[in-house]
Order: sequence, then structure tokens, then C-alpha cells
Amino acid sequence: MKMSKKFTRVIEDFECGNCGKTITGNGYTNHCPHCLYSKHVDINPGDRSAECHGLMKPIEVEQTSKGYILTQECQKCGHIRRQKSSDEDNFKAMLDINRNRSKVVK
Repeated sequence: MKMSKKFTRVIEDFECGNCGKTITGNGYTNHCPHCLYSKHVDINPGDRSAECHGLMKPIEVEQTSKGYILTQECQKCGHIRRQKSSDEDNFKAMLDINRNRSKVVK
């Protein structure tokens, strides 16, 4: 039985399905650095084998000792994914996610 790779580096540019900005990928880019949305295209990072293709909405940002972790939820199938944020990510957008989330939780 062939095991699938856990990560495949794919360098590609894309247009954000949420905000419409054109993003230049570096092989590790998996979400829009402006609005933090992505598209549900992978089962394992870079494999492009998910059939859903729904928008992944950022729902939470967690600060860890190694940086920030972004949690996204697919708006089509409900799949939850956690990933590291990048230095290019809009920090204000990250703060807004948790600010908006805390309003809903209250």
C-alpha cells in the first residue's frame, strides 16, 4: 500500500475567492494574507486532492510559543483546518477574527 505524502510544495499564484486579491505563492502560501481565507483544495498540504473546493473562513487565531495558529472552517462542508500564520499575514485581520469571535461567544 502506497502512503500519501504529508506535504507537497506547490508554487502557484491564485486569486482569493473571498476578497479577489491576486496572491503570489511561494510554495508554502495556503491562504490569502489580506483576508486570511483559503480554498478547500487539499487533504494533505499541497496534494490538491480535496473535491470540495469551498471557501475556508478564518474563525479563530491562537497565539502559541511558536507564533500564531489560524483555524479555518470550510463554508461548504464544515471541514476544520489549523495552520501557521505567515509573516505576510494582515495582523489587524487576525485581531479582528478574535474580536468578532468574542462578540459571538458572549
